[in-house]
Amino acid sequence: MKKILIGVLLTASFLSYSQGKSIDQKVEELLQKMTLEEKIGQLNQYTGDNTVTGPLTINPNKQQEIKEGKIGSMLNVIGAKYTRQYQELAMQSRLKIPLLFGLDVIHGHKTTFPIPLAEAASWDLSAMELSARVAATEAAASGIHWTFAPMVDVSRDPRWGRVMEGAGEDTYLGSRIAFARVKGFQGTKLGDLNSVMACAKHFVAYGAAVGGRDYNSVDMSDRMLWETYLPPFKASVDAGVATFMNSFNDLNGIPATANRYIQRDILKGKWNFQGFVVSDWGSIGEMIAHGYCKDSKEAAEKAILAGSDMDMESNAYRYNLAQLVAENKVPVSVIDEAVKRILRKKFELGLFDDPFRYCNTERQNKALNNPENAKIAREVAAKSIVLLKNEQKVLPLSKEIKTIAFIGPMVKPKRINHGFWAVDLKDVDSTYIVSQWEGLQNKIGKKAKLLYARGCGVEDMSKAGFEEAIQVANQADVVVVSIGERWNMSGEAKSRSNLSIPGVQEDLVKELQKTGKPIVVLINAGRPLIFNWTADNMPTILYTWWLGSEAGNAIADVLFGDYNPSGKLPMSFPREEGQIPIYYNHFNTGRPSINEDKVYKSAYIDLPNSPKFPFGYGLSYSYFTYSDLKLSKKKIKSNETIEVTLNITNTGSFAGEEVVQLYLRDQVGSVVRPIIELKDFQKIKLAKGETKTISFTIDNEKLSFYNSALEFASEPGSFDLMIGSSSADIRLSDTFELIP
Repeated sequence: MKKILIGVLLTASFLSYSQGKSIDQKVEELLQKMTLEEKIGQLNQYTGDNTVTGPLTINPNKQQEIKEGKIGSMLNVIGAKYTRQYQELAMQSRLKIPLLFGLDVIHGHKTTFPIPLAEAASWDLSAMELSARVAATEAAASGIHWTFAPMVDVSRDPRWGRVMEGAGEDTYLGSRIAFARVKGFQGTKLGDLNSVMACAKHFVAYGAAVGGRDYNSVDMSDRMLWETYLPPFKASVDAGVATFMNSFNDLNGIPATANRYIQRDILKGKWNFQGFVVSDWGSIGEMIAHGYCKDSKEAAEKAILAGSDMDMESNAYRYNLAQLVAENKVPVSVIDEAVKRILRKKFELGLFDDPFRYCNTERQNKALNNPENAKIAREVAAKSIVLLKNEQKVLPLSKEIKTIAFIGPMVKPKRINHGFWAVDLKDVDSTYIVSQWEGLQNKIGKKAKLLYARGCGVEDMSKAGFEEAIQVANQADVVVVSIGERWNMSGEAKSRSNLSIPGVQEDLVKELQKTGKPIVVLINAGRPLIFNWTADNMPTILYTWWLGSEAGNAIADVLFGDYNPSGKLPMSFPREEGQIPIYYNHFNTGRPSINEDKVYKSAYIDLPNSPKFPFGYGLSYSYFTYSDLKLSKKKIKSNETIEVTLNITNTGSFAGEEVVQLYLRDQVGSVVRPIIELKDFQKIKLAKGETKTISFTIDNEKLSFYNSALEFASEPGSFDLMIGSSSADIRLSDTFELIP
């Protein structure tokens, strides 16, 4: 009876402006009915009580404030049952404006996919869009309207723990991935029951935090900002992203939360972004600690004037905006603009037609138990694994093998495979997560014996388990050892100064090597790690990241060749922390180090300049030959294009996929240009012995860059064209010229 009564009241309340009017008209009509206090309420976001993803502010009056229309959005309320309970409170407010429910659905909801950096290693845009689509379907069925993803920060510093959330070091790859993930989350249109609003974060340059230390300052030139860090955000706007989240860092001395240049001039001005901007957790109030604002009142003033529309968890808007309006420090028109942006999204989601349309427990149960989602997660996880070494062709493992020793601290635990930022579903147990042990068990069945030893812990220094591990290894035909960093050593507030594999895990690998058995090393991590001894001495290495709920099955698929690995690194792997930041598309210098020449060159005296493993690198069980490079023209004008064709042949013994990477270098520019830049790529599948002809198009946009006047334009001159299997493995090259 209560739900029926609420529905009747809703119909009566909104009928007057819901028929035959555009969304903008409905927004304007509702706005005219709102008091200033109700408007400010729409700009206020609180967390739920059960899951916390930041410094919690206790508010015992939360439920009453919802009834009074003083809260516009909540985050961390998980499940259709619980979002309905809060929405019913909102329906008791005077104007019955529904709440928005947001959640960090970063790489899956119940079904977890590889962490985003791992997915980026797949270089498979359709797979990444599909994983976001599955996540959106599950989240929307669970009462969620809005995910705080994708993170599209470019980062060249693996010390920064949040690299696990992004697409790595490259602007072009990151932009393509940002577009795909926004499309995946938002689907055909907002308001569909399998769609959630996406959120491009963190605006902007958060990935360049000094020292790789989370929340730290960023200082960079405007040209670097425009050329490297802004493009993935622009790609998100082009994809129709609904919301933006600003970043914790100050940018050139001004906190992003109050940075008018990036929020009003660029985002809402030049880019004409029509969605709304939410602060990161407490970032408005944190401007006091920055030393940029003396109190929360000044912080609220600076943030709202700069273009931050919604205050997440700092209460600065809730308790200060009305007074700021009364003192003529903040025009009502600024409040109105922010409110309209938020209301527009609520209308687009269909929440005014039915505030409970996403709160259906039956639909939730069906979505969370769809077996197809696990199949997709398994496929995406397999695509994300990177084969770093296979020198003795130990992989793929023979299906005739009799005994396998599976050793290491990562083998049997389940939860770790989720990685950081997995949604904490309190009503769902973890039995659906496939451990690495279970994955191999599922694969071999009763055809082979699977032996186990933990060997050591992740971080402790005890070697007490080494003896058992060696005994187990000696009984096996092949040893698989699974090591790495703890699942929550990468993520927010998880910066590391030492990127080595922790504890005595590499010592365990050294002891196992002495058995003389064939050994496959699996490295589980949320970032590039440094493992020089293993990299130099072990002939077979798979980088398995954190792969999600189907991790065990996906790893087994790759080990036994049911999936031929095709992943390519989206970040350069350093040799030592002293090289950081390290990235492939750097500028040259007046004294470049060629072939590691160090005499009066830009070089380290104790270390090569090159990374341990370069950007774009990754092996296959097959080998791919590149041939017959052809350019349709060798000279073009800015309004013309060049068609590039080449042949790729699978000369190996297995069907497989290759990521063909196209790089350019502008030989001379009005500002110095990178020595090499990714400008296109294709992932193609080839049967054993098959040859395919592929083509790329080079247009003026690929030749353009931001000059010293911040104009995006090309310049006449010569260009190097390079096509290869990684940024350091160029197979074909040519030159062409852009003429006036």
